[in-house]
Amino acid sequence: MLKGSIVALVTPFTKYGNVDYSELEFLVEQHIKAGTDAIVAVGTTGESTTLTHEEHINVVNAVVELSAGRISVIAGNGSNSTSEAVQLTKKMTQAGVDGFLNVTPYYNKPSMAGLMAHFEACADVTDKPQILYNVPGRTCSDMTPDIIEKLAQIPGVVGVKEATGDVSRVAEIKKRCGNGFILLSGDDPTSREFMLAGGHGVISVTANIAPEQVKAMVDAAVKGDSETANKLDEQLAPLHDMLFIESNPIPVKWALALMGWCSANYRLPLTPPEEANQAIIESVLEKANLINTQES
Repeated sequence: MLKGSIVALVTPFTKYGNVDYSELEFLVEQHIKAGTDAIVAVGTTGESTTLTHEEHINVVNAVVELSAGRISVIAGNGSNSTSEAVQLTKKMTQAGVDGFLNVTPYYNKPSMAGLMAHFEACADVTDKPQILYNVPGRTCSDMTPDIIEKLAQIPGVVGVKEATGDVSRVAEIKKRCGNGFILLSGDDPTSREFMLAGGHGVISVTANIAPEQVKAMVDAAVKGDSETANKLDEQLAPLHDMLFIESNPIPVKWALALMGWCSANYRLPLTPPEEANQAIIESVLEKANLINTQES
């Protein structure tokens, strides 16, 4: 399933900096129990930029094996080098993923012709569906609705993760690409409005720490039950805000560590949150009843 409540899963590390596959198994099981619709493995939140290609593929393989068909797995396959993205796509197709999340090539800022050639090259080496990933805050390149309309003509491109926070784009992309084109929010604070406007789900950072709550909100919003969705998202709002007080995934990993779900280990250049923000994270989690610092 490439719709609904999709978690942008963190990649846990040991204190020595290696991937912690035991903690990864725990996280996968938590999402299966919570009813999360799909896992994005090794996306931005999974610290894809600091994993080697071998580690990237191994983590995706592990998530597929651990999931054992009980939850859909979407692999991040983006790169600013088309040849690297193609190789990742080939290898992870063999792993048995259900689809790919392919970010706009970053830093080199390709032309429209370059974008078409890049996504076509990735689509040519797999029979799995591709979801475009538009996150101009990280790539400095915006896939506007007119660009998405052109890219949607590539066989295998089935949707977009829209992380601009601009809810007005839902109607414009629907108009250009049709109702069958999957629209996923990539911005937790505006995801409720995005889905109530006609979006099909969210790829969520918040779902890492509150999977059941995010799933319930998403289900209500996709059904058009605005009253329920608004009420549930009001409860989630402090979590949404807290998880972006520093660059993602710094806060969410710290939060998961406080919850006892994984260790707060990062790879440079990411480091633990500043002390003041550590206190904010702890306070928000306690108010949300996700931790209890009063327990003796």
